[in-house]
Amino acid sequence: MTGVSANRLSLNTATVKQQWNLEQCIEGCARHGLGGIAPWRDVLQDLGVSKAAKKIKDAGLQVSGLCRGGWYTAEGALTQAVLDDNRRAVDEAAQIGADCLVMVVGGLAEGSKDIQGARAIVEDGLAQTLDYARSVGVKIAIEPLHPMYAADRACVNTLSQTLDICDRLGAGIGAAVDVYHVWWDPDIQEQIKRAGQDRLLAFHVCDWLLETKDLLTDRGMMGDGVIDIRGLRSDVEAEGFAGLVEVEIFSADNWWRRDADEVMQVIIERGASAC
Repeated sequence: MTGVSANRLSLNTATVKQQWNLEQCIEGCARHGLGGIAPWRDVLQDLGVSKAAKKIKDAGLQVSGLCRGGWYTAEGALTQAVLDDNRRAVDEAAQIGADCLVMVVGGLAEGSKDIQGARAIVEDGLAQTLDYARSVGVKIAIEPLHPMYAADRACVNTLSQTLDICDRLGAGIGAAVDVYHVWWDPDIQEQIKRAGQDRLLAFHVCDWLLETKDLLTDRGMMGDGVIDIRGLRSDVEAEGFAGLVEVEIFSADNWWRRDADEVMQVIIERGASAC
């Protein structure tokens, strides 16, 4: 199996969040020959959604996803403010032509130990957001996060859970498969097959360092850790996934401290050798 060429890679802007703003990310992707970009909402709003949409289009970039919607449990219950923010996220995804809106769904409400209650809030919120997203042609991608994030970031932690929700909610919703979060799952290959082409909406890569120092901001460049990235890519592509391979690396002590053009060069090299 061959690696991933630059034109099949997408830069998640978090990978160079300390070095470049969104305008610089767009220019950098075009300069290095990447096929796409995945902005976060904060940098998108800083540049302006309309301006960003034009610059991305003019650069010839595909938008592999918009990060992020979700956080349905942020206020302890499903509030209109949270639903309104997710509606805005859908509108932003539509305006920039994103392949999907990635959902980090939220963890336990503050002071709560009721994870089943949190999951109920999340599913209700997803259902309401999905109703609107269907009307504007935006696909919703739930990103199951590693169980270490169940309390504070996402109470949906496996691809199986994700697909159970998708089964109940119907068309227009699927999964963003991030290798950092799912590589450990003994059922991952079976669940990728279960997802199938229609529900594999995004594929994110980085690596799990054997001696991880920080569970949020010490992710590795592809090839520096223990994840069989190429094997997982083979699995999703066997089911028909043909989207961009999105590079998303949170790395406070390493890659965020390096020159951004150097980071881009390494991403292209590792796409070819480790993805």
